[in-house]
Amino acid sequence: MSFTTTILQWFKENGRALPWRETRDPYAIWLSEIILQQTRIEQGRPYWERFMKRWPTVEALAHATEDEVLREWQGLGYYSRARNLHTAAKQVLASGGFPTTLESIKALKGVGDYTAAAIGSIAFDLPAAVVDGNVYRVLARHYGIKTPINTTEGKKEFTQLAQELLPPQQASAFNQAMMDFGAIQCTPASPRCEQCPLAESCVALREGTIDELPVKQKKLTVKERQLSYIYIRCNGYTAIHRRPAGDIWQGLYEPLLIENGEIENNCQLSTINCQLVLLASRVKHILTHRILYADFWLWETAERPSLPDDYFWIKEEEISNYGVPRLIEILLESLNT
Repeated sequence: MSFTTTILQWFKENGRALPWRETRDPYAIWLSEIILQQTRIEQGRPYWERFMKRWPTVEALAHATEDEVLREWQGLGYYSRARNLHTAAKQVLASGGFPTTLESIKALKGVGDYTAAAIGSIAFDLPAAVVDGNVYRVLARHYGIKTPINTTEGKKEFTQLAQELLPPQQASAFNQAMMDFGAIQCTPASPRCEQCPLAESCVALREGTIDELPVKQKKLTVKERQLSYIYIRCNGYTAIHRRPAGDIWQGLYEPLLIENGEIENNCQLSTINCQLVLLASRVKHILTHRILYADFWLWETAERPSLPDDYFWIKEEEISNYGVPRLIEILLESLNT
């Protein structure tokens, strides 16, 4: 059998049962694709279910506030996805319906080639091949391709090959088959080569290069940042602010922040003689291109201190109503220990 026929047959017998595969609703499919970017299915599925329950249509999502969307997204990370999702929902609402061509789908905020192909093929039967990490791995190993996948040349080569293998009348099944084959059979570590239906024709298996493919060029150096947070407790209230654009966690909320400096020697704090209690020290939090180290301090005071204009006071029990980064969630837990 050909590669394509083998993959489709494998999918019939081994494909994953997922709720967004039980519908042709482009909104539900698009939502799943955005959530599953940089997120495992086991983690993302409950979020998809909650979003669909709270906002069952793209129109409902468009009418939500950004704060509501960020709060529902809390814990998933990569928060630009949530902001883009909300913006795109407004785009769909303004245009009068979900787009049905690859170019118009790609025009939605946060939608690239892969996501557009996934939505287009699954929801509208458009003959467009998806190319993600799973597809890169399967194709690189089976055909023995050593071109780095994170280069312009590599992306072009793999996209062209995937498109050539795609059966136009079965685009949806083939794309989902490739995703599942890479996730279940041809996994990054310990692939199931002994039970692989493509074993006889797999170049990497024959040449012993399974662990070397796909090839990636080295990434950028990861930078470190030191953050010091102060949780101010004043008569049942605390102060937070919303993070601005142009940095991590845009639009999410956090307590008073002092970055890259010794908090004990901070001029603003020393002039008011505040008593700080260290609750957590050097808490490590890893992002894509950054490693964060955070200290968390408690400041209990009877009078509200003067703070920068972008900070505001809320009741302590209401902090759960605001979307906060996962790191802040972790730090806040130390208040109860």
